[in-house]
Amino acid sequence: MTLRNPVDLFPKPPFPKQPQQAPGLAREMIPKPDHGETSYVGHGRLQGRKALVTGADSGIGRAAAIAYAREGADVVLNYLPEEEPDAQEVVKLIEAEGRKAICIPGDISSEAFCRELVGQAHVALGGLDIVTNVAGKQVSVDDIADISSEQFDATMKTNVYALFWICQAAVPLLPPGATIINTTSIQATKPSESLLDYATTKAAILAFTKALAKQVISKGIRVNAVAPGPIWTVLQPSGGQSQEKVEHFGEQSVFGRPGQPVELAPLYVLLASEESSYVTGEIYGITGGTG
Repeated sequence: MTLRNPVDLFPKPPFPKQPQQAPGLAREMIPKPDHGETSYVGHGRLQGRKALVTGADSGIGRAAAIAYAREGADVVLNYLPEEEPDAQEVVKLIEAEGRKAICIPGDISSEAFCRELVGQAHVALGGLDIVTNVAGKQVSVDDIADISSEQFDATMKTNVYALFWICQAAVPLLPPGATIINTTSIQATKPSESLLDYATTKAAILAFTKALAKQVISKGIRVNAVAPGPIWTVLQPSGGQSQEKVEHFGEQSVFGRPGQPVELAPLYVLLASEESSYVTGEIYGITGGTG
């Protein structure tokens, strides 16, 4: 195996300005993110497992879904209907591995949909033993006076309420040995001034993960979270950052570049697999050395 310098593995800024209307499409990003489409190699660590992934059309969710399939899992993909073009690319990659890819598009800011999503995933896969919550809403606003109640409410519902609704519906269906993997952020402990509502939700996810882990370990269910730093996903150019920040996104990391979604996939696989059997209530940072 030839070792490669991690600093030079992926593109570095400056990047072109590339505004998209939320939720955006990964296929329109420059450079395109690497979700592991050609690079992730599985080793059968999730053979026969049944996974639900939110935000599975692009970004970290897409990388996790691809990795799960290549490790032997069938996957239910959740995403917004307008993200269908990206989602269909993921479906083809999963089916190429001989695994099931079940699409259940819909808005997780709706309680009714969240509960239907879990139930439908359980039926479609004939069970459920991996729940991976990745989907999130992030809107950059510089001044608290400019954050509307509607935006604050939408961010809370998408990032926190949905997590609660999905986990509440899933726990009674999950067998011993199942895992829940949430997605918090470096913003939970090092919030940016322009991401006030988003950072608040990510701090809530951190606490939620630790509390739920204590509740459900008696059922044999483990709960952990991944806390990414600057990762090159469509969340950023579609309103998650200003276009000026998009140009220099990830520059502040010690690598001088943003992380790519594929660089998080192995951790999601580890937390889903029995290799992490003594791990629960933990928060794993992948922040490019920013802590």
